[in-house]
This record gives sequence, structure tokens and C-alpha cells, in this order.
Amino acid sequence: MKNVQRSIMPNVKIAPSILAADFSKMGTEVGRLAENGADLIHCDVMDGSFVPPITFGAQMVKSLRPLTSLPLDCHLMVNHPETQIESFVKAGADVISIHAEACGKGLVPLMREIKACGIKASAVVNPETPVSVLFDAAEVADMFLVMSVHPGWGGQKFIPETLEKLRALRAFCAKIGRGELDIQVDGGVTEENVGEIISAGANVIVAGSAVFRAADMRAAIAGLRSA
Repeated sequence: MKNVQRSIMPNVKIAPSILAADFSKMGTEVGRLAENGADLIHCDVMDGSFVPPITFGAQMVKSLRPLTSLPLDCHLMVNHPETQIESFVKAGADVISIHAEACGKGLVPLMREIKACGIKASAVVNPETPVSVLFDAAEVADMFLVMSVHPGWGGQKFIPETLEKLRALRAFCAKIGRGELDIQVDGGVTEENVGEIISAGANVIVAGSAVFRAADMRAAIAGLRSA
């Protein structure tokens, strides 16, 4: 399958993951993101069950909300996500992403429930899950997220097979008249591989250490956007 033409893609957006931020200086870190060109703030929520680590919950999102006007993009790596929607909506989430693996046949109804709360709904697949499981949700989704590493740990290398999944998902969205849909990719993204990732169909780029550990955050964000 040929690479996607950037001219028919939505604009590229950079969503730094605060999991890579200095938690002791979270207010400062969030402020830096807005000042240096980030488009969203990606919040990796892990429950110690769906994935082994535990990160943070709705209280962290509630604490971040007054600190920034950037959209808070909450990626729920949790079992039973239906029990968490209300608390994240009240906390100030702008986008809630839920895993197809945690929802089963309830994915589309739960996405509709999220949207009924007045925020955006996104569905996620892990590396081992066929991207086709997202197709039924394409008409209701505001965004899709394709994991390019196994969720739960930072520092992993980008899984190359993700590129074909991105191409297939972008092609399907275009086929049904939803070519404008945001497609996010999360895991192992660097300035060296992001060009290929965007060409394959992703337009929302999650990056952690590539942004927060860069000597020049503005240059790092700009580099990811324009690679």
C-alpha cells in the first residue's frame, strides 16, 4: 500500500506524554509545553491491572486542568473503563481513549457514552490486536490510537509492523469518507522515524522523552512536527 499523501491528511499535532515529565515540577512542565508549541497533553493512565504499572488517575487530571488551556488527552490503560468515564469527564478531560481489548463488544456504546458527556472519544489497539477491530467504531470516533509499543513501559523501540496498521486504518477512514479523522500513534517515536510514521497515516504524535529530555523543547516539538 502506498504511503498517504500529506496533502489529504489532517494537520500534524504533537501530544507530549506527561509521564516523562518531572512530577516534582508538574506545573512548570505543563507550562513549558504550551510555551513551546505542543498541541495536546497526553495523560497515560495505568491501573496496575490492564498493564502492570500504576501511574495516576483522575485527580492528576483535575490538578492539571487549571494549569493549561491545552486539551488533556487521557489514555485509559485500564480494565473496566466504563467505571472511570464520569470521574475523568468531571476532572476536565477533553479526550478519553479506551482500549478495544478492555471493552470487547461494548467499545462503540462506551464511545457514544463518552461523546454524550460533551468530550471527544478515541479507541485504542495494542500491537498484537488487528487494526480491523476499530473499523466498526470509525463513524463515532473522534480519534484512533495505534500503540506502536507494548503499553506499560517507556523506552521501548517502535514496532515496524505498526506502519502497515496505520496505512490500513487511514485507507479505511478515507474509504468511508472520514479521511479527516485524527490517528494517533504512541510509543518509540523519534525525530528519525516520525517522518515515516506520518507518511503511513498518523497525524497525532505522542512523544515522551523525545520532548521532555530534549535540550531544546521547542526545537524538539518542531522537529517532530516537520520531519
